[in-house]
Amino acid sequence: MPKRILQGTVVSDKGDKTIVVLVERSFLHPLFKKTIRKTKKYHAHDEKNAHKVGDKVRIVECTPKSKLKTWEVVAG
Repeated sequence: MPKRILQGTVVSDKGDKTIVVLVERSFLHPLFKKTIRKTKKYHAHDEKNAHKVGDKVRIVECTPKSKLKTWEVVAG
């Protein structure tokens, strides 16, 4: 099964080797036919602490690194 890749904005980099990424998705409401935006935060592993708040990053699924971290930043 292929790994999911998401794109979002870094909202926190306070943890060591950890960033919090806000991912936004939009979809059409099934009944009202109105476009809705939903957001979700993901904790991602950032090995070199390279990313700061406001950066656009891509994250990919990985094996669990800790209780909350099951995503890591894609190099590049």
